[in-house]
Amino acid sequence: MTKSNKTAPAAPKHLRKESGESFKHVMRDYDLDEHHVILLTKACEALDRVEEARSAIKTHGMTYTDRFGTPRARPEIAIERDNRTAVARLFRELGLDLAGDGKTAPAALPANR
Repeated sequence: MTKSNKTAPAAPKHLRKESGESFKHVMRDYDLDEHHVILLTKACEALDRVEEARSAIKTHGMTYTDRFGTPRARPEIAIERDNRTAVARLFRELGLDLAGDGKTAPAALPANR
């Protein structure tokens, strides 16, 4: 994967605005192989799931009371956690650090060395 100055292709239409912007940013700045584009799409989809889960948690709270009166974690807690993990792993697999300072390119992918 190398830096690129090309125009960013359109993000998949099913992505939320924020994850679509991340997709376009990466596609504009880096030359990705086809299989890396698939990984990037999956990472952006996982970002969407994180945001959907966070929205549900904000609306419904972190816990609910089951039929026995015992407080339980809402399913969205696990959805958020699992998709955060997926995002981190997929970005690591791509060799991306979207929170970086933008001054340096990420390390080359092992497959491209």
